[in-house]
Amino acid sequence: MVVCGDDGLAHRLAAELRGVYGEQVTLVVPPAGRRVRQPMVGRARAASAALLDRVVTAVNRGNGASFDGPTGSGSGSGERVVEAAEPTEAVLAEAGVERAAALALVYDDDEANIRAALTARRLNPRLRLVLRLYNRRLGQHIEELLDQASALAGSDGAPEHGGAGGADNATTVLSDADTAAPALVATALVGTSKVVDAEGLLLRAVERRPPGPGEVADPGLCTLALLSATSNDPAGDEGSEDSGEQGPRLLPDAAAVAAATGRGTVVLEQLSYSGPSLPAGRGGPPFASLFSRRLRWSLAGLVAAVIALAVALTLVTRDNPLHATYVTLLDLFAINEPAHHQSTGRQVLQLLSMLVGLLLLPVLLAAVLEALGTFRTASALRKPPRGLGGHVVLLGLGKIGTRVLTRLRELHIPVVCVEADPEARGLAVARRLRVPVVLGDVTQEGVLESAKIHRADALLALTSADTTNLEAVLYARSVRPDLRAVLRLYDDDFAKAVYRTLRTAHPSALTRSRSVSHLAAPAFAGAMMGRQILGAIPVERRVLLFAAVVVGGYAQLEGRTVGEAFRAGAWRVLALDTAGSASGGEGVPGSGLVWDLPDTYVLRAEDRVVLAATRRGLAELLGRRARPRPRSAT
Repeated sequence: MVVCGDDGLAHRLAAELRGVYGEQVTLVVPPAGRRVRQPMVGRARAASAALLDRVVTAVNRGNGASFDGPTGSGSGSGERVVEAAEPTEAVLAEAGVERAAALALVYDDDEANIRAALTARRLNPRLRLVLRLYNRRLGQHIEELLDQASALAGSDGAPEHGGAGGADNATTVLSDADTAAPALVATALVGTSKVVDAEGLLLRAVERRPPGPGEVADPGLCTLALLSATSNDPAGDEGSEDSGEQGPRLLPDAAAVAAATGRGTVVLEQLSYSGPSLPAGRGGPPFASLFSRRLRWSLAGLVAAVIALAVALTLVTRDNPLHATYVTLLDLFAINEPAHHQSTGRQVLQLLSMLVGLLLLPVLLAAVLEALGTFRTASALRKPPRGLGGHVVLLGLGKIGTRVLTRLRELHIPVVCVEADPEARGLAVARRLRVPVVLGDVTQEGVLESAKIHRADALLALTSADTTNLEAVLYARSVRPDLRAVLRLYDDDFAKAVYRTLRTAHPSALTRSRSVSHLAAPAFAGAMMGRQILGAIPVERRVLLFAAVVVGGYAQLEGRTVGEAFRAGAWRVLALDTAGSASGGEGVPGSGLVWDLPDTYVLRAEDRVVLAATRRGLAELLGRRARPRPRSAT
């Protein structure tokens, strides 16, 4: 496996492949002191950079590991590090792309990933590619292009594993922002279901608290996890894999659920296919927002006055109603002849109509000015309205913040954004969604107050600077000690230390620290193994994965009943995709996704099922079969 990247996701992905899947990994990262890469420009620069990179290439074998086979350890053994500023053709060849099984390109720059993917596909048409791209539409086109290039190169597309259900040289395009956004949103919203949305499939899981001491929470359709055994905060003991018996337990069996009195649970509550995404709203504001309420009432009063004058003129002159209305409008705009030799009633009505016409002029002028002002402000950023409360304050509108903002608005949750960069990519999205935005440095006094932090329900600190996120949360807690806070922190040890301190200082408040790379790495690793990872749901500081697989070729699934295939703490069959199964789900009622599978249903080789699994459980179940590797000169 070859992993190329320039941030924490690359290191986390390499550790996932080594420690969980037991794979040999070559990690390509920028040299020390050059973590911020410059964009690639031109072939001449690429050629000179390639020559330089070959000179500065450093190999770190970690405990003398060779390429004879996987070590299975989660430490530095089995990892080869190549330092290179850019993923050029020479660097990819040095990393062994020609003989690699899979390549992950997880640079923060989409263009760098696309360039390297095109080069790698030319070097090895049978290579499985996993790309990190933020642009969804471009990712779909690149995926089709690379797969077509592989087919034209003469690859037979035979799956390496009988259960993979797809070509071994497939291209998968993922976004760490899309993978992490649902988890970040769910973490900030108590009582809101956690969502995994991939390829139109919507999975919902919800946290449930026990009704009372010594009682068991409602299991729902099935229990996915038991939360930590603490009374005031479900993430007690850091909620990690090192928390012991008091920590969270993923995929427990029925006996463990029955014995877990007083502990919260994560249960499956509702699962269905999601429809197509809603079309983007029109650029203009709604008609009702063109004019203020006072102006609308003024216009309504003038219209009522005109109607009353027309009715009165009809009664006084016994004229046709339509002609009477016409004459009233002529009087209103002062373009009718004076009623010199007509009745007194007609003359009075003419004077009243002219008076109403005088009142109409300023109202029409105000309407024009208000409409122009509304259209001007429609393209500007909105300010938080007065009296706003119960909202979520979102700090940072970069890649992650933009995706989180979109998901919050899809759930119809009020949001106020804070962004220091007036050119941030998420400002256009906030403007389109008509979300209030405060432009300013969150560390400056008064910025969080402008976002109504004292009346907010939750704070999501998702900027790229750990210190900024921490400072914002600490200040927000000084304003409101019971505020729910979610921090995006890069370093996991630092996140644990911050979490412990905040929980101790504010025991009644909910605190969470989340790493985007920690949430996204399992999906990228599963894609490198050739598996269809639908998404991930965080359970405190652990991750539960959802995957779609074809049963054939997996001894732990094929020929077994659903009950026999379940392994507590490792994996569980959740649903049968009758539309994607060759057998059509014989003996199972319903079509599409069938979630209420009986424990006695026998899994056939052609069945396609949806699994929930832990990271190590998925690695054990879906890991690659051993195969001979070509011995390299290194």
